[in-house]
Amino acid sequence: MSRTITENVSSNFTIFLKFVIPTFWIIFFGLLLIVVLVSDAVTMSSFSLSTLRIGIVVFYLLGLLILYWAVMRLKRVEMDDAFVYATNYFKTYRYPYHNIEKIEESDYLFFRSIHIYLKEPGKFGKKITFVAHRNRFDNFIKTHPEQFRHLLDEKGK
Repeated sequence: MSRTITENVSSNFTIFLKFVIPTFWIIFFGLLLIVVLVSDAVTMSSFSLSTLRIGIVVFYLLGLLILYWAVMRLKRVEMDDAFVYATNYFKTYRYPYHNIEKIEESDYLFFRSIHIYLKEPGKFGKKITFVAHRNRFDNFIKTHPEQFRHLLDEKGK
């Protein structure tokens, strides 16, 4: 009985992005929001207290939306010969390669974001997003070209 070895292709920075940054944001700016909302002695030369309160609430809610959209939906992804495994660090689901419609890459200055689009929605929806470890992801693609030949988004095609 042969056992297939899974390889982590996600960046180790994912857990920091997914948990540390949102926790810091929610606690630090949440406390600031509470202080501004319960305070009645705040006076600033150019802002009234109500304007400051509205501004802080909007800032906090906008930050929460951006965090949810950008980092809280990130997954850790592992791959083997037959499946892609996606986890939110609490539950792990596996998806066969034939259920994957395409894979798109977005290269940013400090990291590379990978979007896996499924043909049918899975437990995490129709799209799985993760921050790729540059070497591990590239090496996995090079050593398993048959799984990726039809999946990768070819830019310039």
